[in-house]
Formats: sequence, structure tokens, C-alpha cells
Amino acid sequence: MWQRIYSSCHIHVWRISLEEECGRFSFKRRGQFGSMELKSNASSPQKPRCNSTRLVESPIIGGHISSCRIQSFRTLSIYYIRVTSSMEWQPDEQSLQQVLQLLKDSQSPDTATQRAVQEKLEQLNQFPDFNNYLIFVLTSLKSEDEPTRSLSGLILKNNVKAHYQNFPPNVADFIKRECLNNIGDPSPLIRATIGILITTIASKGELRTWPELLPQLCNLLNSDDYNTCEGSFGALQKICEDSSELLDSDALNRPLNIMIPKFLQFFKHCSPKIRSHAIACVNQFIIGRAQALMDNIDTFIESLFALAGDEDCEVRKNVCRALVMLLEVRIDRLIPHMHSIIQYMLQRTQDPDENVALEACEFWLTLAEQPICKEALSGHLVQLIPILVNGMKYSEIDIILLKGDVEEDETVPDSEQDIKPRFHKSRTVTLQHEGGDGEEGEDFDDDEDDDDDTLSDWNLRKCSAAALDVLANVFREELLPHLLPLLKGLLFHPDWVIKESGILVLGAIAEGCMQGMVPYLPELIPHLIQCLCDKKALVRSIACWTLSRYAHWVVSQPPDAHLKPLMTELLKRILDGNKRVQEAACSAFATLEEEACTELVPYLSFILDTLVFAFGKYQHKNLLILYDAIGTLADSVGHHLNQPEYIQKLMPPLIAKWNELKDEDKDLFPLLECLSSVATALQSGFLPYCEPVYQRCVTLVQKTLAQAMMYSQQPDQYEAPDKDFMIVALDLLSGLAEGLGGHVDTLVSRSNIMTLLFQCMQDTMPEVRQSSFALLGDLTKACFPHVKPCIAEFMPILGKNLNPEFISVCNNATWAIGEICMQMGVEMQPYIPMVLNQLVEIINRPNTPKTLLENTAITIGRLGYVCPQEVAPMLPQFIRPWCTSLRNIRDNEEKDSAFRGICMMIGVNPGGVVQDFIFFCDAVASWVNPKDDLRDMFYKILHGFKEQSFYTHPRRCVNRRRVNGKLIHLCIALP
Repeated sequence: MWQRIYSSCHIHVWRISLEEECGRFSFKRRGQFGSMELKSNASSPQKPRCNSTRLVESPIIGGHISSCRIQSFRTLSIYYIRVTSSMEWQPDEQSLQQVLQLLKDSQSPDTATQRAVQEKLEQLNQFPDFNNYLIFVLTSLKSEDEPTRSLSGLILKNNVKAHYQNFPPNVADFIKRECLNNIGDPSPLIRATIGILITTIASKGELRTWPELLPQLCNLLNSDDYNTCEGSFGALQKICEDSSELLDSDALNRPLNIMIPKFLQFFKHCSPKIRSHAIACVNQFIIGRAQALMDNIDTFIESLFALAGDEDCEVRKNVCRALVMLLEVRIDRLIPHMHSIIQYMLQRTQDPDENVALEACEFWLTLAEQPICKEALSGHLVQLIPILVNGMKYSEIDIILLKGDVEEDETVPDSEQDIKPRFHKSRTVTLQHEGGDGEEGEDFDDDEDDDDDTLSDWNLRKCSAAALDVLANVFREELLPHLLPLLKGLLFHPDWVIKESGILVLGAIAEGCMQGMVPYLPELIPHLIQCLCDKKALVRSIACWTLSRYAHWVVSQPPDAHLKPLMTELLKRILDGNKRVQEAACSAFATLEEEACTELVPYLSFILDTLVFAFGKYQHKNLLILYDAIGTLADSVGHHLNQPEYIQKLMPPLIAKWNELKDEDKDLFPLLECLSSVATALQSGFLPYCEPVYQRCVTLVQKTLAQAMMYSQQPDQYEAPDKDFMIVALDLLSGLAEGLGGHVDTLVSRSNIMTLLFQCMQDTMPEVRQSSFALLGDLTKACFPHVKPCIAEFMPILGKNLNPEFISVCNNATWAIGEICMQMGVEMQPYIPMVLNQLVEIINRPNTPKTLLENTAITIGRLGYVCPQEVAPMLPQFIRPWCTSLRNIRDNEEKDSAFRGICMMIGVNPGGVVQDFIFFCDAVASWVNPKDDLRDMFYKILHGFKEQSFYTHPRRCVNRRRVNGKLIHLCIALP
């Protein structure tokens, strides 16, 4: 009958005397934390029968009600709420002191105290009125020190982020009112904190329900009081950063139409802080091309030019940032002024303030992506190159942060913050191409390691190096006349800082200027190898990185010339006494492994001795990189690693680490990746270690799926699992299946992996599905009898995942279908309609990555091989892209089966290839050494078309189309 009314923080208890007839009451109060509950013993709320005196807990904090007449408890509760909402909140002194003490304690460095404070905060957050105390301390308690007041605001900000939807309206209104009333606090720290709090409230959807916020902040910009203007601008800047899209939407009636012109007025303000705020606010809307800004673009650019020489570094920084973004989105407006802008950016890239120089240096990175780059910059390279080179030197603060004076630190344990979070990269199935094993520029490529990765912040050195790198790719050899005279002086300079920057320069231009550098490399590479022994660790480290950039050229030379000396010195540096050098050497050696491949086979024993010795030497962080070097070695030398001597050296330390790590330890990620490569390379040599590894992988998958199920059913009680554990386990199982082949049959038969795989294939996370399909394909090849009973369930799932929006998922699903159809044969017929249309659509889709096109073509060919009657009618729809996709693939079994399929489909539907027959001939010409029966199939088709009217004049065809010499021979030399 009576509602329960809660107070969420400090409560005052009132003694109320109720009389049935006259109904007057009086009260006294005392403070405590609690809640109140009104009850009635009366059967009718209209006439309570009560002569007793009782304690009623009130939600009012600090009220002054002397007496009132009531008719019932219901009347009392309604009146009570009305009175509460109309009163201005005031803190209770005793409770205020408790809150202040809590804030003081929270600044203590003592862990136990911090834990106690956190527990108390969680308790107090149950009471929304606690937030009234926090805003009071922030805005009104000016007697307190600023750090305590600011901390109170930051705690309140966190409460807003976590619980704002549960704040009572009166509490939310009180906080918003106090924020706006105190935005001009004399303290810059407090103003900034209030601004953060305002934008946090706004981000919780309050921009829509706080209509007075933006108008009031904009009006406050006109205040004669500097603090009020600056505080309002600070809050607006944060709102613009967090809600730029919403501000440019109809949902708020497009307030930018008023705000942008308002901001532009303040570009001329006498205060540099206000000018900086104004530019920063407008900058938030450049990339999104806000219409209000586009309507004022010329005024904006003119105003930026007027501020180009501003004395304040923050203003100059924001001007540079604006010009960089305008270069991306409105280069048309900058082109008429490009010469002047480039001259300005050349000056600012040398600005004494490094933050300004960094923003200006971004200009060259952005300009390099624009079509006008070469034309615009050609005349300025003589000025720009020395500036970028100079920016690539370590600053004094860089050297301090990198501990550049420390030469040996291998015995110093790593701190946890030294180790970056590691994310597993799911397995993607690729094919081998003529002239190389991989394709550049596709989504599957790894990012290159940075040269000084532990200096994690983006800085002028990194930006200058990146700018030189991209410009080298634009100008190629044209860059060298401006660079080579500088480079010689740098590389042989006695000052190690300058010498180090020269080695970095040489590495930065490696990709773009490789051809032009080739004549100099026979002299430079030995010098760089010699730098691997430099007394300065940072020189040794950068020499490792730069040498890795030239690994392709090194491998192309006779092994004794450069490969053997480089490999020998890199292996020494892997055992260096400096952790940074160890890391750089390991990464560089992994790159060398990828380039050298089987060239390393003669040195395997020496290499393994070094890598295994490093197991006992490395601290935590570099141990993870060592796993990568070992895995890359296994990928590069393949089955050559399957020798008892090598296995005995390599496997014991790996298995020791495997047994040492717990299932929930994220260090399992790189170890599992490493073992996956090793298992694939060792093949049957991995058999003695396979069972415990296999079982643990199955357990990891099973545990992760169980956790995911519990989380989906009860998200409030369980945490979402880290599915990377499942992904790396699936990938290692793929490695086992690929390496062990038929030997994996026994392991599969004794596990529930097929049931688990069925669940993983339907996971919401694309990376899980990607690894699942890779495993399905490998199991299909290794032990199809275990897969076949599940085909009816698996095929619809595979069909649904032929979606090129998820490229890697689609790629692996396509490959798995191809492997399945080769095992199924004619039994694949019922499943052709589930997949064929999607595959044909993918192969005709523009801008599809090459790897996906190749796997799609292989699978279509294989489907035609086992079911030519079902696939051949669609031949005209895919024959041209099919042929162009496979013309660069190396001769292998997959290519063989695909071409057999296309030949069989042409036999069923020869008319389907007529219009594009020349493309078929070109694809046939890509074969180096086809098997005899496949060669016969080619002969019959080519000879048949020669004899038929389809292809009466091959010489005319040759004259009419550009085809290679091998194709000419095919068309003309037929008997």
C-alpha cells in the first residue's frame, strides 16, 4: 500500500508524533546513512488509526520543517516528496568531513589504504546523494586544496559514466546546475575538471535532454571574465571532441550553424589560450566535413593563415593540425596557396617546440598520399630532406627514457608495463606464387616492427622517419641526390647519436630507394654488419633493424659474401647483454629467415644452438619474441627441421615452457603459434609430443566455449572469455593436422573435436570462424572419415560464410569447401547449390584480394572436377576471372585439380569458353611442367578448338591480342 522511498546518501531521522484527531507533528533529527520506509497499519489510507510515536527515516538532507497538518500517511509521503524537491540541498557537516577524509585517503600511496578507499566508494555509490557531496566539494568547497577538489570531480565523473542512468532527477539537476554555475572557477585545474564532468554527462545522452547546455556555454564565451570564457571554451572543446557527429545532426537542430561562426570570431581573441581553444573546437569538424564548416571554409582558412606566425606554441600546433587535416579533405582550397603552405611547414617542422614540430611533420606524411605530392614537393626536396634527417636524431629526453646510457641489463627482470598486450593473428590459407611466397599489400600482412618500439609515444623521430619512408616510395631514386651527400657524413660520424640517426635514415629509404642504393650496398652492408659490434647499444639495435630492411638483397648475393657474415653477427647479437639489442636482433633474424628460407639449412645446427641458449638467458618480454623467431625458422626451412639432432635440441625447452604455463596465461599465445609452425615443419618428428599438446588444445577450446555459454546466459555473473585462447588452440590443432597427416586420426577419434568445431564454426567472432574453417580443411585432408559424417551439418555453415565482407573468414571457408569436394567426389552434388552462386559472385567482385580470388578459382575448378555437369552451365559467368586469377600460381596439386576441373567443364560446355578462349590459353601457358595426362587434356581442348569454327585462324588471333611467347607456341605449333 505504501511505497518504499530510498535515500542514497546521508539521511536525517525525524521523530514524528501522530495524533488521530488534530494530526500535528514535530520532529528532531540526527545524521546517519540509511533508507526510509513508510508503513501503514490502517486498513484505509483515508483514516489511519494511530496514536503512537515512531521514527521515520527521511530522504531530506538538511530540511527545516517545523510542523504541518496531515490527514494520512499517504498525504504525508506525497507532501514530503514535494517539500524535498523544492528545497536547496545542503551537506551535513559530519558527513562532509567523512567524504573529505575519504578523498584524502585516496591520495595515499599505501596499497591497503587504496583498497579500503575503493571498498568504501563502492558502498557509498549505492546512495545517489553521495554524488551531491562530490559536486559540492568540487565546486563550492574552495577552502580545500585543488587536488582534493579535482579528485572529487573525477570520482564523480566515473560515477556518471557507470551509474548516471540511476541518478535521481534532483541529483542530476543539482550536478548540472553546479557545473554551469562554477565553470569560471579561478583555478584552471578545477575549470578543466568541471569541463570533463560536463562532457561526460553530455556523452550519456544529455545533449538531447540538457537543451540549455550549449546555448549557455556559448553565451558565457561573451563574458568579460577571462576564467568564465576560458572554462566555457574548455568544456565546449571537450564536447566537440566527444560528440562531433551528434553536433552536426538534425537531432540537435544542427547547433554548429551557430557554433562554428561563433568559434571563428575568437580566432582574434587577445588571449592565446582562447585562440587555441577556438581552433581546436573547429578542428574537430574538419575530417567529418561538417556542413557548417564547409559553408565557412574560406573564412576558416584565412583565419588560420592570419595565425600562422602566432607566438603561442599551442596556437601554432593547432594551426598545423588544421592544415594537415585540410590537406586530406579540402586540398582544392589549399592548392592555390600550396607553395606558401609548404614553406610554412618547413619552418614549423623545425619549431623549437617539439609538439609543434611533430604536428608539422605530419604534413609530409599526409602530402605523400596525395596525387599532387611529386609536383608540389619536387622543388622543395633540397630543403625538406635535411630537415627530416635532422629530426631523426634521438633527443636528450628520448635517450633518458630509453636508458641509452645502460649497456647491459639482461639480468634486470622486465616490469609488466614493458610488455605490450599480445593479440593472436588467426590462420589464413594462402597459395604460392611465381617469384615469391607471399603477396604484398593484402589484409593478411603483418605490420612492420618499429625501430624503437619501447618508446611507445609517437614522436618527432618516428614521424620524420615515417615521412622519409613514404617520400622515398614517391620519389624513388630522385631522392638520392639530396640524401647521399648527407648520408655519408652521418654514417661515419664520431658522435654516436648522429651515427645512429644515419643508420635509421638508411633503413627508412630501403623500400623506396632500393634500386638506386644497390650500387652502394656492397660497401654499406659490411659497414652495417660492423655496427652490430658498436659499443653503444642503441647503435647496435638500429643496425639490426636497418640490416633487416636490406635482407632481400643480402640473400640475393652469394651466401659467403654477406649472408653468412650477417647471420653470424645477428646470432651474436641475439645473445647480447642488452635487452633492447636482443629484441632487435631476434626480429631482424626472423626477417632474414623469411627471406633466406632453405638457404639457412646448412647452418641449422648453429642457429638452433643460439636460439635454445637464449631460452635460458632472456627475460619475459624477449622470450615472447624468441618464440616468433623459432616459429619463423620452422616455417622457412620446413621439413628440413625434421632431423633427430635438431628435434632433440629444440623440443625440450619448448615443452618445458609449455608445461610451465597455465591455461589462462596469455604467454600461451606466442608459444602456441610457435608450436603450430614447429609441428607443421617436423611432421612425423612431432609424434612423441603430440598427444599432450593435442589434448590441451581441445581443453582450451572446450573451456572457452563453456565460458562463452555461461556469459551469454548470465552476463551479470560471468565475464566474457578471451577467445584468443580458443583461436590459438584451433590454429595449433591445424598445425598438428597438417604436420602429422594421417597420424592425427587416433587423436581425433578419441576426442570430441568435431562437436567443438561445429560450435566454433558458428561463433559470432569472425576470427574464431576463420581458424575453425582452416582446421576443418586440414582435418579433411588428414582424416576425412571423421569429417564426412558431419558434412551435412557443416556445408550450410560454410555456404553462409562465403561473405567477402569478412575476407579471411570467406577465404578459409572457400578453401575448406575445395578440400571437402576433393574427398567427397560425386557425393558433393547435393551441396553445389549451397555454394556455387556465392563463389561465382566472389570471383567477379571488383577489388577482391588476390588470395581470396585464387582460392575461389581453385574451389570452383575442383567443384567442376567432381561435378562437371552441375557447374559447367555457369562457365561463361566465371571463365575469364578464373583464368586471370590462376595464371601466376605455381604448379602444385591444387592448381592441377582446378585445371582438370576446368577442362572437364569445357568438355561439357565448350560454348561457354568461346568468348574468352584466349584467357584460357594464357592460363594454360602459365604451366611449367603439367602432368602428362593433364597435358593431354590441354592438347585435346586446344586442338579441338583449332579444328572447329570457334578458332579457325589462330595466327590472326595472335596478331590481334597481346599474348606471351609460350601462348603463341601453344596456338601455332599444334599438329
